[in-house]
Amino acid sequence: MNRVVRSGLALAVVVFWGGSMPAQTKHTPTLEESLNLKTIGGARISPDGRFIAYRVRETDWKENAYVRQIWLVNVASGASFQLTRGKKSSDAPEWSPDGRWLAFIAEREANAIVPVGAAEKKEAERKEPDKKEGKDEKKEGEGKPAARQIWVISPEGGEAWQLTQQETDIGGFHWSKDGKQIAFTAASPESKNEKERKEKYSEYEVFEEDFRQNQLWVVDASDAEGRQTPIKARQITRDASLNVNGFAWSPDGKRIAFAATHNPMLAFGGDEDIYLTELVKENAVHKIVGLEGPDGDPIFSPDGKQIAFGTALAQPYFYYANGHIGLVDVERVLAQPATKPGDVQDLTGQFDEDPRISDWGPDGIYFVGLQKTSAHLFRVDPKSKGIARLSSPDIYYLDDVSFTKDFKTLGIAAQDETHLTEIFVSSAQKFSPRRLTDMTAQVKDWSLGTAEVISWKSKDGTTIEGILRKPANYDASKKYPLLVMIHGGPTGISQPLLSAGDMYYPTQIFLAKGALVLQPNYRGSAGYGAAFRALNVRNLGMGDMWDVMSGVDSLIARGTVDESKLGSMGWSQGGYISAFLTTNTDRFKAISVGAGISNWMTYYVNTDITPFTRQYLHATPWDDQEIYQKTSPMTAIKQAKTPTLIQLGSADKRVPVPDSYELYRGLQDQHVASRLISYTGFGHPITKPKSNRAVMQANLDWFNHYIWGEAFPKDSALLGSSELESAK
Repeated sequence: MNRVVRSGLALAVVVFWGGSMPAQTKHTPTLEESLNLKTIGGARISPDGRFIAYRVRETDWKENAYVRQIWLVNVASGASFQLTRGKKSSDAPEWSPDGRWLAFIAEREANAIVPVGAAEKKEAERKEPDKKEGKDEKKEGEGKPAARQIWVISPEGGEAWQLTQQETDIGGFHWSKDGKQIAFTAASPESKNEKERKEKYSEYEVFEEDFRQNQLWVVDASDAEGRQTPIKARQITRDASLNVNGFAWSPDGKRIAFAATHNPMLAFGGDEDIYLTELVKENAVHKIVGLEGPDGDPIFSPDGKQIAFGTALAQPYFYYANGHIGLVDVERVLAQPATKPGDVQDLTGQFDEDPRISDWGPDGIYFVGLQKTSAHLFRVDPKSKGIARLSSPDIYYLDDVSFTKDFKTLGIAAQDETHLTEIFVSSAQKFSPRRLTDMTAQVKDWSLGTAEVISWKSKDGTTIEGILRKPANYDASKKYPLLVMIHGGPTGISQPLLSAGDMYYPTQIFLAKGALVLQPNYRGSAGYGAAFRALNVRNLGMGDMWDVMSGVDSLIARGTVDESKLGSMGWSQGGYISAFLTTNTDRFKAISVGAGISNWMTYYVNTDITPFTRQYLHATPWDDQEIYQKTSPMTAIKQAKTPTLIQLGSADKRVPVPDSYELYRGLQDQHVASRLISYTGFGHPITKPKSNRAVMQANLDWFNHYIWGEAFPKDSALLGSSELESAK
């Protein structure tokens, strides 16, 4: 990173973040403190710009859950207050067009609705012990909570009331432009035939045939004030061959454009097309865009005459190619659907990354996109196709953005290398964010390492960037152990953000123990353009290893790394690369493989995203067995020597369980120190605090032992029950 860029970042911190934190006595955060960290997400500014709604996630150790609630910040005063409460999360806040109401999705008990006059009833229940509030010690299966429903609340406070009462969970929802209706997606209820099958044969699954489709529904929201009971929704789509995903209202409320696949399974996401339903014509449905590959997230122009959407433009290898923003004229595609790339205007052909549509205002379509490790807000003019970057400086990390009704003010969520994600407000004409929250105050007493972007040349001459994290008391004259922490994806990205809280790997504890942490943005990572993302095609593992090892060697050459103390870890694709390192080099003292692929053929026949392997290897195992072997860690298993920890969710469908067991058994047969830990009931991510603590503690114990030479604790998270008993 050059001096000019660094100076720009320093200026940004002073202007946008309000200066640095005062020096105080600091300590290294414990695992529990790290997991207790409150985090925020979303930034939904009210139509008039008075408030910004956002989510705060807290850790509930008693319920073993992360719970999100909705907060509001007053833009003028900066005062924040909590709007929703409860044991279950409240998510996806969206303002009514007039700003009088905030709708959100929550899973609450049916009796959470508090009707007028309920105070007297509660008093009566208080006098009857068997009915008293708070008696919740029920047997498993009793008191089943309601499905995720839409609730509505006033920004001034008061009780929320339940708008919908669907039998199944609600997915996404949006207000109509006049605020009189809300459209939402939800799966159809269990059919009579399904119930009869279950009654006759009990439960079973026919693979890739047992699913329930999301359909589109509309509920009246015009009579919000004073209402206390749910409203019956009407079903708009009834096509059993369609699974509805993202959608948008037309400005006049007479049409809804939506994206749909033929089933909800991720492996079939490539057949996503755009449809339009006409509510004034008995909900007639028309396919209007049917290109090869995925087309989704439609949005109407302010005059309703055009629809923009995210599209792969029929590129066959859309898993790693650039996405685009496409544009069609509504009346034209109603007469003749767009089925070829030439039928669609490509608005972002000159933007060499994936654009994510945010909104469509009077002066163009707004989208968010990565630029190396930064994330920015852009606007494209649908007529000229000119693209302007709105956020600044060059080094900026935008998480989320929303707009007032007149598109003159922005609500923003953003973060940087010294601040957690915070909420900001800014003029849309002149980007000048003003911070409204102070979540970073939580870590004012923590001793945290620093982060910087570095670069190096890989084996084939490709420039690779990465994030180098250093201890708070870093001394350039010393040599440090080096831990490589590899992101997933492969189209993920590591950024030089604060990263005070951890979920899998205790980064700050590793730094405090005196390690450097390298997070390489290896070939295939997002942010560096389509050509870079394609560099690992038919080169998985091998090219990744070039990028990781060249980064390690560049730091060794600087004289800052003790090459006798190297470790590697990562989850998902990061776990795969770590597994590849386990079997293809002996330079590491310890490795941790989190939900990683060990055999691409095993992965191909088990994963829920089957096309991934076909796209990156350009073949099935039956077409090209050699490339599957060449890129699989298991092929070199007899070379393995590095002690390896393997972690996974017991119900993982993304990187299926057999891959972890295959690697473990191979390592055991080679007499390599190894341990496999399966976290019960989890899929690909580990999503509960106690289990996150177990994952992190196991990694801490593993690297403490093999990098720092410490004995395993008697209560180590690496130990099985029999070992715990013998350790007493």
